[in-house]
Amino acid sequence: MSAREAFRQRAEKQILVFDGGYGTAIQGYRLSEADYRGDLELTQDQKGNNDLLSITRPDIVQAIHSAYLDAGADMIETNTFSATQISMADYGCEHLVRELNFESAKLARACCDEFEARDGKRRFVAGSIGPTNKTLSLSPDVNDPGFREIDFDYLKAVYREQCDALIEGGVDFLLIETIFDTLNAKCAAMAAQEAADASGRDVPLMISMTITDMAGRNLSGHTVEAFWAAIRHVKLLTIGLNCSFGADLLRPHLAALAKQADALIMAYPNAGLPNELGQYDELPAQTATLIEAWLDDGLVNVVGGCCGTTPAHIAAIAKAVEDRAPRQIPQSPVLTRLAGLEPFTMAA
Repeated sequence: MSAREAFRQRAEKQILVFDGGYGTAIQGYRLSEADYRGDLELTQDQKGNNDLLSITRPDIVQAIHSAYLDAGADMIETNTFSATQISMADYGCEHLVRELNFESAKLARACCDEFEARDGKRRFVAGSIGPTNKTLSLSPDVNDPGFREIDFDYLKAVYREQCDALIEGGVDFLLIETIFDTLNAKCAAMAAQEAADASGRDVPLMISMTITDMAGRNLSGHTVEAFWAAIRHVKLLTIGLNCSFGADLLRPHLAALAKQADALIMAYPNAGLPNELGQYDELPAQTATLIEAWLDDGLVNVVGGCCGTTPAHIAAIAKAVEDRAPRQIPQSPVLTRLAGLEPFTMAA
């Protein structure tokens, strides 16, 4: 059975559990710059380059993967959120992009296979593809609205390099996450589809939007409904929301998306909002209780955690979703749906 078929079959019967934050877990190790750098000959300071740990401290990344699987995660993601030419340029590590993605995928795959060998329960690997720190839709220069730092073809090539290596390393799915720019998401989706076609494998896509204001829009100005209209042609395995807020503030926007989307819904909120020191204070039981409100309303098929969440949060979430019915995917009528900043349905 393919990963797509197995995932959908499980999702018909139960709410699946995704993993939690990686930055939070890595910070707990209090690593020095030397820990990040390892034996690599690099000219820039590497402290904070979390993706690099997949090749310099794979033991740490493996421990985090295993902790989330122990907590009850059905799916984990690769440690590759920033593993692109664009993001790695901040550390002078552009030449390591392919290795970072390939080794990260192999590491996550090995952890999932180990847990499956223990109990026979299949676990899934999602290749994490972050939004980069560039935007196709907006100008960084307020005096020149038409200026762009990058163009579509360049960004697609950047994403394609990452997707090729993730697929080669053994991921089941490609997760385009924390999307603040809808055009970036469309670009990443095209690269992912091309990479999957080139590999000869069925590698389903997952996309997760992040909301940047209380009005429920992303940075490029789209509501969740408009975002769905803009990317629904990709035929996603899951669509959803992550980061942004805690589960309470994310709930109305998740409800709007769940009503529209004829795909599985995956959502993974932060552990509340950060305090004045940038730390997350929401306890695992609090996060799980807030997510139970999502379950009561039938909003999700897959749920996990983002910034500030830990294996303890995921364990609490896994317990909360036990024996709870998953969201039923609505049958969407065949209509012409378009998206500006708001959704538009063309009447006959």
